[in-house]
Amino acid sequence: MRTFRRPNRQDEDENVFVQILFKYLPYWPLFVASIVVCGIVAKIYLRYATPIYEVKASFLVKDEKKGVDDQNLMEQLDLFGSKKFVENEIEVIQSRVLMREVVRNLSLYAPVTYEGKIKSVSGYIFSPVIIQVPNPDSLVERKKEYFSYDSADKKVILHGKRYPLNEWVYDSIGVLRFIPNPNYVAPVEKKPLFFSLISVKSTAEGVLHNLTASQATKLSSVIDLTYKDPVPTRGEIILNNLIDVYQKAAIYDKNALAANTLKFINERLGLVTGELDSVERGIERYKARTGIVDLSAQGEAYLESVGDNDQKLSQVNVQLAVMDQIEQYIKSKSNEPGLVPSTFGVDDPVLAALLQQLYALEAQYAGLRKTTAENNPMLLTLQSQIDRMKPNILENIQNQRTNLLSAKTALEGTSSKYASILQGLPAKERGLLSISRTQTIENGIYSFLLQKREETALSYNSAVSDTRIIDDAEASGAPVSPKSMIIYAFALIVGLGLGVVYVAIREVFNQNIIFRKEIESMTTVPVVAEVIYDGSHQHFAAADGGRSVVAEQFRQLRTTLTYLGINSKKKRILVTSSISGEGKSYVSSNLAHALAMSDKKVVLLELDLRRPAVSKAFGISREVGITNYLIGQKEGDEIIKSTSVHKNLFLIPSGPIPPNPSELISGERVAALLDYLDTIFDYIIIDSPPINPVTDSYLIAPLCHANLYVVRHAVTPKSSIKVLDANIRLHGLKNMGIIFNGIKSRGLGRYGYAYGYGYSYNYGYGENGQGKKKKRKKVNNVN
Repeated sequence: MRTFRRPNRQDEDENVFVQILFKYLPYWPLFVASIVVCGIVAKIYLRYATPIYEVKASFLVKDEKKGVDDQNLMEQLDLFGSKKFVENEIEVIQSRVLMREVVRNLSLYAPVTYEGKIKSVSGYIFSPVIIQVPNPDSLVERKKEYFSYDSADKKVILHGKRYPLNEWVYDSIGVLRFIPNPNYVAPVEKKPLFFSLISVKSTAEGVLHNLTASQATKLSSVIDLTYKDPVPTRGEIILNNLIDVYQKAAIYDKNALAANTLKFINERLGLVTGELDSVERGIERYKARTGIVDLSAQGEAYLESVGDNDQKLSQVNVQLAVMDQIEQYIKSKSNEPGLVPSTFGVDDPVLAALLQQLYALEAQYAGLRKTTAENNPMLLTLQSQIDRMKPNILENIQNQRTNLLSAKTALEGTSSKYASILQGLPAKERGLLSISRTQTIENGIYSFLLQKREETALSYNSAVSDTRIIDDAEASGAPVSPKSMIIYAFALIVGLGLGVVYVAIREVFNQNIIFRKEIESMTTVPVVAEVIYDGSHQHFAAADGGRSVVAEQFRQLRTTLTYLGINSKKKRILVTSSISGEGKSYVSSNLAHALAMSDKKVVLLELDLRRPAVSKAFGISREVGITNYLIGQKEGDEIIKSTSVHKNLFLIPSGPIPPNPSELISGERVAALLDYLDTIFDYIIIDSPPINPVTDSYLIAPLCHANLYVVRHAVTPKSSIKVLDANIRLHGLKNMGIIFNGIKSRGLGRYGYAYGYGYSYNYGYGENGQGKKKKRKKVNNVN
């Protein structure tokens, strides 16, 4: 018996490209159609997708870690400047607080839409007006409010009412104001306009989603801003306004200390002014009552001596009050910035520097906390710096307070020395000197406060942002998305993917046998023949000497039988299958016909006593047949029928369907019949029932010399093949061979056999991989 060669797995793996070609090329019409459809969908998408433009701007932040900038005159006047870090400023500029301010400034909470039949676009430049509400943070959201504009009358028509521009009007949806749109561009086609009212919070979140801030390079302190918007003009305005809001917020933070100092000085000036007025009126009343006009030379000397001492004592008292205020601020706060205490009168440069660093860190901490989580590493670093700085400040304050109290004690001692001078003057002059001394003290304090107010106001008004705009916002000339090449590439990938998925569902995940290699991987039984699907509705492929592909395949099978040990002495061939409908009767009939055409005398036994189909194909009655022989009604020579198919081909019909086929087949008369037929015929072909439902074939197989197992493409379950080896061992079957029947053309084309499910020539690659691809018409099958 010949050993049938299996395809070598190593050979299969040698050329992956060939394997892919083999698998998918037959489905090329499907792939082409899928790619074309996906391409059309991509084109439609690009036609109606909203183009997105990219707007970029950049500005410089003065950062002590990333480099030093030239100092200018205004910086020399800046008494409350602070350093900021680029990393923190990136978080600040992306904060919700700043973006909400931008939304309010630009009225982005009331977007206008230019409505189209299929596609609606933003009406930012197509709307002649901008809609505003008096209190954006508490507006009531609205979906669609249609309006129109009368350019001749310069009025907005909303809900059937006409409203003028630049005035607050009362409508059914609330208080509104319509202002002219400075960016208005008349649309080519007039379409309906409507506006919506969206909360400032939601609008800001949407804008932030399209904003990106990044550091230009690691060694620079330049921040690049990128914003994506379908309206390039709006994107430029948003970025420019965001930078402006950021700069104003930075100046506000820097002025917080100066503003509180001004407030403190003004409050003190008001108090001192009142006290000074009261003292001056007291002097006038005292002079009028006592008749004293001027002080003596001794009195003038006393006032001059005691005046400087009293002024110094007043300054010390002011400084002690400031120290108490700063200490209370440090002890009563965690990391949150609040009303910054005045540093008025603080002359120690170390304390002033520490306080400015603390205020800057707290401002950065508060800004960063609004945009990041509590466990953000940058936030934790700032908190650690603040915690380390506070004890140093408190220690410095305590040292300053100790020094000031010592100075106060010394000044008070000096003041008491001047009391002896005062006792040497007349009583009336002593009274006037006492009042005049108070006046001198108040005048000194008043002059000192005025001087400090001017210095603080100069710092307040000269404060500038620590940023410098490098590039104003500018939109890209062409849209950055959607990118047509990427969309078409994606459509190509999806088109190919859909084809692959279809093939996978149809073939890879099919629970029935599809490929010959699946049979070979599940059983050791060799595939001895392949029969393609023939839909010509002719039961006999080689009728009238036909030379069709199927007829040639049965001739090949006829030759292959010799390698299964079939010869003049071993001539019995059983044909069976797993289940009904696999073409078992078709194969047995055509095999018998092929053998008969080789000038051999052949008999075909219809031993499928349960569902006989061979007799009908031959056009022979099965009223008398094997059943009659098995029950003893007829002898062997009485049931043999000649056929019109070929002179050498004979048929033994099944006869009537018995109630107990297995019992009849298991008797000795089957063996006797086969022995009798051996003496008459060259070949005996037995068409037996499928092996899975019943055991009839297992009863007959030991009496045969070869067993052919029919597996039908896309019909035979894989589970049947997996247990085939076990069944062979269990029932002692011998000389088994598989016939792969009903192989259909792969793919969707008419000429798919060259890349089919089997190996045979004309429709597949042969055993030796040398099958010739041959273009031929589609062959229909009934097997």
